[in-house]
Parts: sequence; structure tokens; C-alpha cells
Amino acid sequence: GKNDKIAADQTVVDEMRQQLNEINMKGKVVIGEGELDEAPMLYINEKLGTRKGDEFDIAVDPLEGTNFTAKNLPNALSVLAVTRRGNLLHAPDIYMEKIAVGPESKGSVSIEKSPTENLDAIATATGRGIRDLTAVILDRDRHTDLIEEVRESGARIRLIPDGDVAGAIATATSDGADVLFGIGGTPEGVISAAALKCLGGEIQGKLWPRNGSERKAAIDSGFDLDRVLHTDDLVRSEDVFFAATGITDGELLRGIRFTAEGAISDSLVMRSKSGTVRRIEATHNISKLSEFASVD
Repeated sequence: GKNDKIAADQTVVDEMRQQLNEINMKGKVVIGEGELDEAPMLYINEKLGTRKGDEFDIAVDPLEGTNFTAKNLPNALSVLAVTRRGNLLHAPDIYMEKIAVGPESKGSVSIEKSPTENLDAIATATGRGIRDLTAVILDRDRHTDLIEEVRESGARIRLIPDGDVAGAIATATSDGADVLFGIGGTPEGVISAAALKCLGGEIQGKLWPRNGSERKAAIDSGFDLDRVLHTDDLVRSEDVFFAATGITDGELLRGIRFTAEGAISDSLVMRSKSGTVRRIEATHNISKLSEFASVD
């Protein structure tokens, strides 16, 4: 709420990096804050952990919703996904067209079909009418035609200003969303795939370069722009860990609440291999944490 998104982002990045470096692992950031010269910490290819133990790929979005945090608006999250080395898609940081659904509709949709066709398929899979469905869509000018088609189909729309990771997760939880449509970041697509793999949902994507230079970067990296990337293409392992903590209040998680002693946090922690989904409310005593840190 201090209208300083740079300071907000840096604070979360600093803390996440410190915590990750205390874990016995050989971690590498494959999705992060950008290249080394663009971000002081948690940059792509940065090595994390004590350098002891197993090798892991790490995808981080320390603060999804920097503007939300700066203005104290809803739905800011801190998210992270971890799996064994070599199992997260490493793609250029360009846009991706996406469709995401929950377990009930898994296997019934295709990104190569129209939104209306997919809504009809979801209605059939869930045994509901199209008018009972809700689509989550980023509120962007590029989605004008998409929004119009979805409205004409009779489905409801939940427009979100940012943060399509939370939107994708909402399709697989009890948050009143049935499908995510639209174009957003590729890193967010990979992180969403990790979450949906834990929840039994599905995401499909196609790289969507905005200009010639992005198109060249994708092709030079070996990507076929016509290829549909499925959940298992984005996250190849069946054992992935995902965690999200609310920074500001949202549909998925409550934000940080300050108390006289410190703060209360609300987190979602999941692992695909065990199928475990934990909702954790934690109380943090700042004085105790300071004492612990000084002793350590």
C-alpha cells in the first residue's frame, strides 16, 4: 500500500533467495526474475541452495502482482514450483496462449478449438449448462474478441487485472471458475502447470510471440510455434512441489495480516506425487524470529 512496486518486489526477492539458500540442494532457477543483468536476484540460471544434495529445477514468481501489492489491491501472491533437474520447460520469456481447466473437464478441451466449442465441451463434461460456467480472462485489449465470444455464448466472465497463475488454480479449486482463457506470460504458464498437476487439472498452451524478434527467439530456441504444449510438456515430472502464499487478500488465499506480535500468513502447499494439498495458516512472531536468526 505504499505505491512502491520496486521496493515491494525487491523485499520479497531478497527473502525468498535467503530461504532457498538455506536448503540442502543443488537448485537452479529456470524461471525467474529475468536474466542476470535485468534482476539482482533470483535470475534465470542462478544457483541456489547449499550446493549439497540433489539437483532441482526451480520456478519462482516472488511477487505475482507487484502493482497489487504497491496499491494494496487484491490477488497478489508469492509462488514457487520445484521438481527434479531437467523437468521444467525452459522457454523464452514471451507470451503464451492458454486454456486451463480443473479435474472434471480434463481431457475435454483443446486450445485449437474455439472458446465456444470448449465451453460446450466443459458443459458436457461437468453436466452443467454453459450459462452456469465462469471463464477467467485477463483484462487486456488483446482479449476483446475473446471476451465478446464468451459473453455471446452465455457464460459468465471473471475479468482479472493481472495474475493468471491464480486464475489457472481457481479452475481446479472451489473458487467458482471453470476455465482460464487467454494470452499471458510463458513463465506463468509453466508455474500454473505445476500447480494444476498437483490438483489434477490441465493446461494447454501455444507460444504467442508479439513481434519478429520474439518469433526469432522462439524459433532459435528450437520451438515449433504451431505445437500445442500440454501439461506434461511444461512439467515433465510426476513429482512436483508447488507453494503459494497470499500477499494481499484474494479469492484463492488471504493476504498478510499484521498483529501486535508480527503477522499471519495463508499458504497453499501441494505435491503431485502424493496428491497432498495443504492449506496452512501460520502465525509469525517477529521477536522470536529475530532471536532465532541471531542464534543461528
